[in-house]
Amino acid sequence: MPNIKSAKKRVRVNDDARSLNAAFKSDMRTAIKRVEKLVESNDTDNAKQALTTAVKKIDKAVQRGALHKNNGNRKKSRLSKLVHAS
Repeated sequence: MPNIKSAKKRVRVNDDARSLNAAFKSDMRTAIKRVEKLVESNDTDNAKQALTTAVKKIDKAVQRGALHKNNGNRKKSRLSKLVHAS
């Protein structure tokens, strides 16, 4: 446990950032699962709409720094391939 005031603040700030990043990642994962589920049930129209939402969520997570840029691009690419293949 830190004793110095700035170190205590750093711990507090890191905890806040971690919880926010976790929320962004969770939201993103839910959107991705929704797309995969719609593709699995052969609902292409709704899957395409869900894909745009998922891409926005992935971009937001990348923008926040919760996800690396290449990781986000890879996720978007794989999802779009999945949707357009069906």
